[in-house]
Amino acid sequence: MVLSTDEAESQLVNAEALFAGILHRRSMGLARLKPDPVDRALIEKMLEAANWAPSHGDTEPWRFTVFAGEGREKLAELFAEAYREDHPEKAGAVDHDGARKRAFAAPVWISIGVSPARNDDGSLVMTELEEIMAVTCAVQNLHLMASALGLAGMWHSKGSSVSPAVARGLSLESPSHLLGLFMCGWPATEWLTGERGPLSEKVQWVDGS
Repeated sequence: MVLSTDEAESQLVNAEALFAGILHRRSMGLARLKPDPVDRALIEKMLEAANWAPSHGDTEPWRFTVFAGEGREKLAELFAEAYREDHPEKAGAVDHDGARKRAFAAPVWISIGVSPARNDDGSLVMTELEEIMAVTCAVQNLHLMASALGLAGMWHSKGSSVSPAVARGLSLESPSHLLGLFMCGWPATEWLTGERGPLSEKVQWVDGS
């Protein structure tokens, strides 16, 4: 296929814009987010981008739950339950206060779940690893779109963000899994800069030359 000069130039412009968007993406946590609400249409745009991720076998195993506004009270309850399970000796009202403070520290939280496709006999259509890789691609799409919209965010994947108690509350029980939570909001600080080590240290070429 031979492209015209105009088509080739257009493709180059699109490629440079895509690369610029990739370079712009940064992980920015709770301390770097404003409390201001985020319009639902923007979140839906992020989720649409996530929904176009590739998945082996077209299983589309990503599952998301969005907590925003007063809906974050439900997430606070899940955080509190996670804390009680991890620290049964400390359970009490003060723990729920801490959980509520955390849940309301970001204007938007999106749970990241993987729900593997199953055959009629209950076996997995694809391997668990393949399904997780598909969800990872979906989250990258979501994060890139968030950055393109001017929103900051981060995929948090430890502690209460992957707690069995939170997973149960989201109906993400085996063979489904909770892979974490994406926190999102308008940036409260200057956009972060980043760096990467030399690509030459991470790539080998086997091209016969």
